Amino acid sequence: MDLDALRHGNFSKLGEAITDWEQMTKKLADLQKDAENNLKSKADKADWVGVNASVSREFIAKTAAEFADAHTQANSITKILSDTRGELIGYRTQLNEVIARGTQQNMTVIDTGEGTFTVTGNTRPDWASDPSGKTGAADQKAVNALREEIEGILTKATQSDNSAAKALRLIVDQAKYGFSDASYSDRDSAAKAVAAAEKLANMAKKPSDMSLSDIDNFNRVMEKYKADPLFSEQFAKGLGAKGTLQFWTEMTSAHAGAKGPELETMQSLQQNLGLTLATASFSDSDAKQSWKKELIAERNTNFVAANSSNPVGALGSQVISSLMRKGQYDTEFLDSYREKLFKADKGAGDAGTHDLWVKGYDSLDLVFGDGNGRDPLEGLFEGLSHNPEAAVHAFESKTDLDHMLGTTMYTDRGESLGRALETAVTGVAAGDYTSPAPPHNAEQVQIMANIMNAVAQPDGGADLVSNGLGESFGNMAASYMPEISRAFGGPNAEVFLTNSELPEGLKTADVTRFLSEVSLDPAGRAGIIVGESVYTSGLLDAHLSDPSLFDGSRDQVLENIGRNAGLIEGIVGHSVTDENVQSAIDGEKDYNDALKKKGDFIKTWIATGLGYGSVSLFPGSHAAAGAAVGGFAGGVVGLAVDRFIEGQELKGARDEALYASAKDLYDMRNSVSQQTQWSVEDALEQHRVDLPKDGTSDTVRVAVNQGWDDASEFLSRSKERPSG
Repeated sequence: MDLDALRHGNFSKLGEAITDWEQMTKKLADLQKDAENNLKSKADKADWVGVNASVSREFIAKTAAEFADAHTQANSITKILSDTRGELIGYRTQLNEVIARGTQQNMTVIDTGEGTFTVTGNTRPDWASDPSGKTGAADQKAVNALREEIEGILTKATQSDNSAAKALRLIVDQAKYGFSDASYSDRDSAAKAVAAAEKLANMAKKPSDMSLSDIDNFNRVMEKYKADPLFSEQFAKGLGAKGTLQFWTEMTSAHAGAKGPELETMQSLQQNLGLTLATASFSDSDAKQSWKKELIAERNTNFVAANSSNPVGALGSQVISSLMRKGQYDTEFLDSYREKLFKADKGAGDAGTHDLWVKGYDSLDLVFGDGNGRDPLEGLFEGLSHNPEAAVHAFESKTDLDHMLGTTMYTDRGESLGRALETAVTGVAAGDYTSPAPPHNAEQVQIMANIMNAVAQPDGGADLVSNGLGESFGNMAASYMPEISRAFGGPNAEVFLTNSELPEGLKTADVTRFLSEVSLDPAGRAGIIVGESVYTSGLLDAHLSDPSLFDGSRDQVLENIGRNAGLIEGIVGHSVTDENVQSAIDGEKDYNDALKKKGDFIKTWIATGLGYGSVSLFPGSHAAAGAAVGGFAGGVVGLAVDRFIEGQELKGARDEALYASAKDLYDMRNSVSQQTQWSVEDALEQHRVDLPKDGTSDTVRVAVNQGWDDASEFLSRSKERPSG
């Protein structure tokens, strides 16, 4: 910065600009509030079907999010400009004070252009008669000290100006279309993030020079900034795509076999590095777009650690995927990367995929935890499990879905695939306990139908359950209880409330076999039972609190819901009995543990105040239903979940806890009957509905028993069963 530019700087124009930005920020805050409270809130509650239920609702949600990002970006710009202006005015004051002091000490400061200046001592009027020969009124030490002081002020002012300009450009470049969500309270915080990124990128270029202490410091900084958009982009850009992959290759090689504190450090580093790259993937700047393309282009490159004697290290795709296990990556990036990996994986065939990725690539353990990271599809599936939109894109093709399911017989990718499939069909990212699930759209329902069809195949479909997918299948069934109920209820079974875009998109025969096979897995069975019970209690709560939800008598409602509960759980009970294998008996502890785990899981969601049904199981199709089911925390559903966790005993039955054992077919039937009756009693009491208690309970009991008996017939029509 030129001396005169700062010395005589007029910051009034900048002040006017800041005022404009402040006003804009306030207006955008109002628009953001209006978009969230009116536009999005009303769209979420609207009873839409067809295209409106998916396309319009999604568009409105994205529009509301853009208003939020617009406000965030405007607020960051305002604060950075205001902070910078304040700093520059402060430096101008310091500069003028220093120059004034120099003048008093007989020194002159002159701007010589292009960032240069001179400081000279004034000539003494009597110097010619001075025997010492000194011509100046100030000595050279004072001149040098003044020059250094001025240089320090100009350097700080330049840094302030340049870092602000850099941060502002980076923020604006973050989003090619729309606005950035990068939020900064002042120029200094943005500048520190950028500087920290540049420092870490330079360190990572020389991984062999990094001691454990260096790695600890590196990790602490990354932990602090992993969600910072500017830091993440600058770090990834500074290291480069190839440099990023080489860095992690070197880390895994140098710390192979790590234990104790070293292992904990490396696990933390892997997570923080992955989360940092996930944040960076959302940048739309030209440099970041190039970085993402280059990263994917390196997928077939052989990365070898510098000190390795083995010429075969790890494929770029294996390194990329090992860093993709945590955090949400950008959808377009995931789509592009997934397309390349899926094409290669399918080319090897179901049975050949293990040899494609694992054989020969055994010199590096790319993950500090379970497995070794050699199968890049495992890491990709974990990445998809954190991005519902990308997960749907991945499994829309039945051909791709069938191949990936088929490969689980030859690989260890079943559990990670299951988590990705859960995210795809539910619309909820793995580990997200705060975001309400959107209504199932047509694409999601079709994926679920294809999954059920694959499991229902008589030639090996059941094996999928035991290939690490059982628990996920159970969770999916829980989420799809409305559509499953419609499948058993037949056309126009309106009593089973749902706002699914394709409520009757599941085939009854496939559903029956799917539930039957999944019920043989303890965790899968627990998911089905909990899902059915929660959905049933939510339905009863909604219908008994608002009779207008169904144009029919309450007896019809109770009979339909009771029969459906008996039917679904009857399929589970009969299937376990039919199997009659040792695992169905020995696995009871696993089942009981899984059941309690499901109850604890539901309680976690209820504790957020959102209600389990509104999150995953039952998004109500009407306002009243939505309100009833959304209030699970203190309602009928909450009581039903309590029974799972506390194991309340059946009234009048043998000393068996509710649902705790499936060894006896009729104990299980009594469990579902009693649970359903209790939910009716809870709803009648809470909503003060005047119905005869005994008669109502009897209606439910008869309906559940009828459904239970019907389950046997459904199973007989859909699969071969053991004879008497």
